[in-house]
Amino acid sequence: MESVGEFFRQVRETKGLTVDEVASKTRIRSDFVKALEDGNFAKLPDQVFARGFVRSYARSLGLDEEDAIHRFIQSAGAFYEKQDERERLRVRQAEEERKRQANRKAVAVAIGIAVLTLIFLLSREQSSVLKRSAPDLPPVKRSAPVAKESPEGAAHQEAAPAAGGVKPSDAVASSSKPAADSPRQAEATAPAVPASKPEAEVSTASPGSDGPLGGISLEGTGSSGDGQLVLDLEATELSWVVVQIDNGSPQEALLRPGEKAHWKGQEQFILTLGNAGGVKAELNGKPQKPFGPSGKVARDIVLKR
Repeated sequence: MESVGEFFRQVRETKGLTVDEVASKTRIRSDFVKALEDGNFAKLPDQVFARGFVRSYARSLGLDEEDAIHRFIQSAGAFYEKQDERERLRVRQAEEERKRQANRKAVAVAIGIAVLTLIFLLSREQSSVLKRSAPDLPPVKRSAPVAKESPEGAAHQEAAPAAGGVKPSDAVASSSKPAADSPRQAEATAPAVPASKPEAEVSTASPGSDGPLGGISLEGTGSSGDGQLVLDLEATELSWVVVQIDNGSPQEALLRPGEKAHWKGQEQFILTLGNAGGVKAELNGKPQKPFGPSGKVARDIVLKR
């Protein structure tokens, strides 16, 4: 069976059409039409977009689309199988590199924990050794403070018995007598004892009282909402679009200039664009930056909240 490109070229030339006329009629770039006829699939976008080009080309020539797709699979199957294999290899290598980085991080964390544990154990061992090596000293007894007497006071005390004729034994005998007869006399004769200072009062404020934490709520007041993601696409040029909503199956569409598409999701959208510069996007009404130049294929574009 002849290739799909040769088949299209023969039909096109039979109908007297040029490549530019087919490109204008199908709204496919002329270089893509030429690459499809030459079997140069490397210059075409991804397989899903190339299949869309084949359908549009067959429709413009009045051919059976399913027969054209069958010819395309026969012609380009080996090429896209190798491309898929290369893509799988790239994904596998990226996954292995991610695992290696995760393992390196885990090893670094384990080493850090081991070092901290070792430092903690060494510090405890060192403190226990210092305690054992310290000599057992007897507790120090504190004696009551003794008031110092000046030489003048001592001389005055010695002179007092001689002047008044009172002996020390008489002083002791007089001290054993009962106290003053009246309270007033007791108050007058009682020595002044300095009042002890009251201890400071410690007030413990309850959670609802006017303390340092009074008026502060300990419960979180934050709230979160689950909003729905809305994606709007508008084509300024012809472009094939593949959209994967959350973890669902990919959906494909061919957008012509001026056409719009609308999708809803919960978490994210993953886009693949056959013509990155031919599509404008809005996520929840917010315009997105351009995805690339016109004619450029953009893959695995993630749009999320």
